Amino acid sequence: MADTKHAPHGGYSPDMDGRAHEATYHGFVQFAEIATAVIICHVLALAVGGIKHAWLTAIFGVILSLVAGGIGAMAPSVGVRAPAAVGILLVLALILY
Repeated sequence: MADTKHAPHGGYSPDMDGRAHEATYHGFVQFAEIATAVIICHVLALAVGGIKHAWLTAIFGVILSLVAGGIGAMAPSVGVRAPAAVGILLVLALILY
């Protein structure tokens, strides 16, 4: 990688839009966090279905996690907390069934 500690303009040339690059990177990181939480929810739903044989709950958990992921993606203030809440519900279902 290039050494940007000694580069003028914070590592960006004057014709590059540094704020747009940082916003794009922040959006990518937020998407990756939400997608990871949704995938963890899917794995937990598979565990609920496979271990406890509660496949309707597992299907409901997958659908709910997809909806929560969409809400988290559209509302940056909610972010990863929406699918994380579904994950907590799935862990409780795994424990209590």
